[in-house]
Amino acid sequence: MLTTTPVELYLGAAGYCTHPEFLTLRGGRLSPVPFPAGFACIIHPVHGPILLDTGYSSRFFEETAHLPNALYRHITPVVYREEDSAVHFLAGLELKASDIRYIILSHFHGDHIAGVRDFPEAQFIYLPRAYDAVRSLGPIAAVKAGFLAGLLPEDFMAKSLPVTCQPERWTRIGGGFPFDEVYDIFGDGSLLGVDVSGHAEGMMGLLLRTEEHDYFLCADAVWSSRAFREQRRPHALAGIIMSDRQEYHRNFDRLVQLHQQFSHIRIVPSHCRDVLDTWGAGGRNDE
Repeated sequence: MLTTTPVELYLGAAGYCTHPEFLTLRGGRLSPVPFPAGFACIIHPVHGPILLDTGYSSRFFEETAHLPNALYRHITPVVYREEDSAVHFLAGLELKASDIRYIILSHFHGDHIAGVRDFPEAQFIYLPRAYDAVRSLGPIAAVKAGFLAGLLPEDFMAKSLPVTCQPERWTRIGGGFPFDEVYDIFGDGSLLGVDVSGHAEGMMGLLLRTEEHDYFLCADAVWSSRAFREQRRPHALAGIIMSDRQEYHRNFDRLVQLHQQFSHIRIVPSHCRDVLDTWGAGGRNDE
């Protein structure tokens, strides 16, 4: 098993955006396809309900109503209804927004942080360099980096709990674990953050286990499970939005290696419709 403490895991999505498939999957279709704005609810036996990202919210449209932020909405068309929200999803689990004590932010793109203001009691966990990379950007540079500062609450820094533990080489699942930096987020081995930078600076995936399965929530290290299964990188044009193309390629190759060497681990990209349909939709992921 990956970690010391089993948790409950529920996968959902708050809206979706559309892109031509070939941009995210070499050789894919020219036509636009939907990419759900995935998030995860993790029920921890000690820390209670935790979110990994939030997906979209109506605030995304408010923040992109005027230039230059409107460029974000036009380049990345978004479909969202209020009933798609993470808050609505949690209600189906008999949870309230105020029950969420922690939100782990994989990175700071708008489709991952648009709902954070809906959780006023939450504190925010992330790799420091993920926020450092975007916090001081000017308006145009921020849009290019996929960051909309107004999506974050005014007291974001006061509620921040950036990961300060030192990364470690991790060998719990045996030799050959391909990623270099692993962070024990709560210091108890229950949730392990993994640096998967490249798509965004300081992007963090999450290793965890339920009673039945091991999971790696890999954020946007790939856009779909087909990418690592078929070893199909995105089109070169996708590199325009990447923080570091070479780092992206290194972590893409590591994800392929993880899938090949540890096939029992369920890899969950944030935007993969197939994964969401198979393991998500609010059901327990122990089947």
